[in-house]
Formats: sequence, C-alpha cells, structure tokens
Amino acid sequence: MYSSELIKGTLKVIILKLLADGNRMYGYELSQKVTELTVGKIELKEGALYPILHKLEADGLVTVVEESFGKRIRKYYSLTGSGKNETNERVEEILDFIKTIESIMKPRTVLGI
Repeated sequence: MYSSELIKGTLKVIILKLLADGNRMYGYELSQKVTELTVGKIELKEGALYPILHKLEADGLVTVVEESFGKRIRKYYSLTGSGKNETNERVEEILDFIKTIESIMKPRTVLGI
C-alpha cells in the first residue's frame, strides 16, 4: 500500500483513465478496478472517490446517468468530449512526470565521469 501523499495527486487521472478505458463505470466498480489493477497497492476509498467524481461532473468532464439496480439507484459515470481531451493531457503529463522522477531516483551514469 502506498502512502496517501503519493496517491493524492494521481487520483483524478486514475479515475479519468479508467473511465476512458471502461467507457462508463459506477463508483464501487471504479474502486474495485483500481484495487484489482494495482494488486491491492492502491485502494480508492469512498471519501476520496466521490468528491473527485463530483468535481469532475461539475467541471463538465464526466456525465452521470442514474439507473435502477434492484431497489437501489446506481450512478454511472462516463467521460464527456472535454473529459476525453483532459484524460489524454493528464495521462501524458503523468507519464512524463514518472520519467522525470525516475531520472532523479535512478540517475544514469555518464561514461567518463
């Protein structure tokens, strides 16, 4: 399990990427997918997930469709056109950031130095 400090700045892009890959998902499904894909190293708790989803909706990056599921209402989230663009930008940004961090953590040795 990673520290909350490491995870905090990446949750938005994680959620956007999962929605881009899965088209539409509901909250618990997103949480389970994160746990599954990270083999339990990242757990997305309700207290972190839903505020981000609400913010993404308010920013026009996701839409919400409510559907009845038995006696419950399930909210499905999917990306808007703006959300798809934002996802591409944020994924590229985080991949570049990872490379930058790797250059600090695993500096390459330069021949002759």
